[in-house]
Amino acid sequence: MVKTRRELMLEEMGLTPVWRLRGPALAPEGDAAARAENGVLDEASKISGNRSPVTDSGDRRAEIMGLDWVALKGRVASCTDCALHQKRNKTVFGVGDENADWLFVGEGPGADEDAQGEPFVGQAGRLLDNMLAAIQLRRGQNVYIANCVKCRPPGNRNPEPGELHACEPYLQRQIELIQPKLIVALGRVAVQNLLATDASISSLRGR
Repeated sequence: MVKTRRELMLEEMGLTPVWRLRGPALAPEGDAAARAENGVLDEASKISGNRSPVTDSGDRRAEIMGLDWVALKGRVASCTDCALHQKRNKTVFGVGDENADWLFVGEGPGADEDAQGEPFVGQAGRLLDNMLAAIQLRRGQNVYIANCVKCRPPGNRNPEPGELHACEPYLQRQIELIQPKLIVALGRVAVQNLLATDASISSLRGR
């Protein structure tokens, strides 16, 4: 299949793989399309199922999955469901177009994000903005940016499994509310968390 200009640029910038959640014009034909789409949705549905319980429960998850944007933001802002809340300055909910076709998901907030309460600011934000501009996109215009965890891990370390599990319903609810056509996972932790796998990025590329 011939790659589009956007796909080629994303590949050059190391932002692949890109998983398509919808958009039949770009999907394979016939039964292959159905299998591909079902495979992606099946993987997405396993995000919580493959994680060991930490603070989550059926009631907690059901509550979060029933929240609208305003209530979800409030729930995240007051969250104490894992230890990350103890040292945070601000929660980092996400930012952008709430009806975006493109959803970019990072791993966790850094020091700048913790101070400002917005994902991908400072040097990381400038890099992402330049990447978006290279594919004719802009922050806030048909783009939404979020992280796997909503509080900064100490020392900018990678989020731990329990922290990812505690925040997973928040990200899943954001995905359901946005209904993006494309999700771009920025980094190994984001890829593995979204697909509920420990496989390396190289082994997942092109799948």
